[in-house]
Amino acid sequence: MKANEVRATFLRFFQEKQHHIVPSAPIVVKNDPTLLFTNAGMNQFKDLFLGNENPTYARIADTQKCLRVSGKHNDLEEVGHDTYHHTMFEMLGNWSFGDYFKKEAISWAWELLTEVYKIPKEYLYVTIFEGDEKEGLELDTEAYELWKQFVPENRILKGNKKDNFWEMGDTGPCGPCTEIHVDIRPAAEKALIEGKDLVNNDHPQVIEIWNNVFMEFNRKADGTLEKLPNQHVDTGMGFERLCTVLQGKTSNYDTDVFQPLIQHIEAIVGIKYQFTSPHPTGKNSLAQQQDIAMRVIADHVRAVTFAIADGQMPSNNKAGYVIRRILRRAVRYLYSFLNVKTPTIYHLVKVLVNEMGDSFPEIVAQQDFIASTIQEEEITFLRTLGNGITRLESYFKNIKNNTVEGNTAFELFDTYGFPLDLTQLIARENGYEVDVNGFNAAMEQQKQRSRVASEISKDDWVIVHNIEGNTFVGYDMLQTPTTITRYRKIVEKTKTYYQLLLDVTPFYAESGGQIGDTGTLVSDTESLEITNTIKENNLILHLTDTLPTDITATFQASVHTQRRKDISKNHSATHLLHSALHQVIGKHATQKGSLVTDTYFRFDFVSITEIGEENKTQIEQIVNQKIADQIVLEEYRNTPIQEAIQMGAMALFGEKYGENVRVIVLDKNYSVELCGGTHVANTLEIGYFKILNESSIGAGIRRIEAITGNKVIEYYQAQNQLLQEIKEIVKAPIVQNLPKQIQKLVEDKKALEQQIDQLYTQKSKAIKQEIKAAIQDYNGVQAAFLKIDLESPEKIKNILLELQKEINNTYIVVASMYQNKPLLSVVIAETLVTEKNLHAGKIVKAIAQEIKGGGGGQATFATAGGTHAQGIEAALEKAKTFL
Repeated sequence: MKANEVRATFLRFFQEKQHHIVPSAPIVVKNDPTLLFTNAGMNQFKDLFLGNENPTYARIADTQKCLRVSGKHNDLEEVGHDTYHHTMFEMLGNWSFGDYFKKEAISWAWELLTEVYKIPKEYLYVTIFEGDEKEGLELDTEAYELWKQFVPENRILKGNKKDNFWEMGDTGPCGPCTEIHVDIRPAAEKALIEGKDLVNNDHPQVIEIWNNVFMEFNRKADGTLEKLPNQHVDTGMGFERLCTVLQGKTSNYDTDVFQPLIQHIEAIVGIKYQFTSPHPTGKNSLAQQQDIAMRVIADHVRAVTFAIADGQMPSNNKAGYVIRRILRRAVRYLYSFLNVKTPTIYHLVKVLVNEMGDSFPEIVAQQDFIASTIQEEEITFLRTLGNGITRLESYFKNIKNNTVEGNTAFELFDTYGFPLDLTQLIARENGYEVDVNGFNAAMEQQKQRSRVASEISKDDWVIVHNIEGNTFVGYDMLQTPTTITRYRKIVEKTKTYYQLLLDVTPFYAESGGQIGDTGTLVSDTESLEITNTIKENNLILHLTDTLPTDITATFQASVHTQRRKDISKNHSATHLLHSALHQVIGKHATQKGSLVTDTYFRFDFVSITEIGEENKTQIEQIVNQKIADQIVLEEYRNTPIQEAIQMGAMALFGEKYGENVRVIVLDKNYSVELCGGTHVANTLEIGYFKILNESSIGAGIRRIEAITGNKVIEYYQAQNQLLQEIKEIVKAPIVQNLPKQIQKLVEDKKALEQQIDQLYTQKSKAIKQEIKAAIQDYNGVQAAFLKIDLESPEKIKNILLELQKEINNTYIVVASMYQNKPLLSVVIAETLVTEKNLHAGKIVKAIAQEIKGGGGGQATFATAGGTHAQGIEAALEKAKTFL
């Protein structure tokens, strides 16, 4: 059964069981500070389990793209080195929200696996929760009795809390689970040892295939468990593992999920994939190393492709850094084990689109953009990789004890993106070892700093009023009576604040690039400042530094009105800008991110090249004309998603849209977008629009920074003030004459610089002869120590490097004055560095003490500055002692 058929069969089976089929949520998580990426199928249903949202459908099924490369679930180091772990994978799942429970989940799982997929029953084992005395949890006898209908008792295994009690995190919904494992070993191996003895023991051919979680409890911050009001079912089956079983393979990488990618890699590198398994000790042959490399690359290109498609660009921060690290790991395997030194991985995007595009149209629509982004990242890292290798080879020249220090290995990791195993590989090839303990210590120090920087603790919610719901009314009003339904204390570093949940709120929570509202909560007796509004698991949380004295009072919730208006102007302007970009640049200039504040906004969009001044002017004209046209906002709330698309609404890739959406129309023939943000009622309210800056922020991504309204007036007032100041400086009474006047100044300056340069050149020649005349022979070393009259560090350096080339065994130290401060420059021939162990950087650091300064540099050339000019003679005398 082909992979696409495996997926379709699963969804069809549960559709026939009255499940509503929903699309995969984006792999990149938004509005949930506890996650960077979707790492389990249940993530998009978190709010339903938490009770923050009522389910539209009681039964749901889907295939969810997941990424496990950070935090609690991190499989990165196993990828490629075994046959069944992946960074990006699909999780097939069926869900019940307060509807069916264990009986149906277990019986349907058995029916699908054995009757539909035809997996032999004797291949399967199941596990159930054995209970936990400390938690007060008993054996899951209900699951045990249900399984006895289908499975012999000797194939029903009891698992501990680690294996058979699933938890979403440190807090939140949780419950016992029952796993289904499959034994796909050859018959001869099964005869030697029973499969039940290998379950949950990391055997590559006795693997967990499906987990059925029964959500019954909520884990509180103090560690205690409380019963959930409703019982839920949350199941997840590994799609790639299922394909392995159904296609009669022993490795996920041997299935048609990965083989098209691997075959394309074979064709590119000219090396055949040998279908080898990694050596259990890690001592792999060349063929095994090459197979591991191909598996890593095939896996990683999937993860990077889907992350970029969902809006996460490679970068140096948080989720972006994780994606960059995955891609660089793939490049490193290509470079080290397949001997490919040119950008290659981006070619695989087309292969992936051919295989998975029917199920995931987002990668089809963005194929070219994804490929170009990966190509640019490859180019950058290959250059860095070469620099890192050069740095390491240079280090080998001065290595001690045949060991690369841990701090050096960590510097290569931190600065050049070198994984430890790459440093070890290069070191081993040169006959050296790496201080792994030292590297781990440096890594742990960095992690500790990171932990301290991000440390945050949250208390349990304190219930004030048992009112369900969290109603947002901020589209229609900026003030409303409200009550605090619950609150919790947050401690972040040394700062303590509180999060409040209101039954009704006019405050817009930070999301979709728009910052959160601020404002006040006022009761009859006190006033409270709301410093920010955020969204977490679909709850609107209001941040405040203090709690009210009477937490049960009725409050008047008021948004800071002018701030909200300014934010709304900027948000509506992003929509006008987006459409203008489409007109001027092309339809490919789609949004890739934004930040909307009350003072300015950023807008990130797809474009390989900068837009240019002419296009920038045209875009400003279009947007300002739309503002002047006094376009009335048309807003359609709770519109079915398909109806919105038919209206022409732009849906952004990487956003999670529900069954019903909000559509913002600013002229139906110009701008129609899905958006949850706040907007002006009429474009005339925006006033003016001005682009401040346009720049590149990554491969194929440009950023526009712009302002609106009074900020534009302030901008032009500041520009006019600057113009007047320039006019006075250049003595141009008429503004129109300014360009000519400034041009003349520029030309005069250039002419003077040429004259100065000529004088410097003449003086440099004289100084060079002066140094040559001062050179004396000290036992074969051609040395000179003197003060020179030249105020140009760059010219001095050029002179000394010329002398280094012209005269053998040079050791020259010169002193000069630069900006009224003493400067020392040292040049040493490479032969003296290697044969006499002289080092310019160390020498200049030592002699700089005499001028009360410091400096450094390379072994052959170094400089130092100071403050004590009277110490120059002493510094030159001290330099002689190194002979």
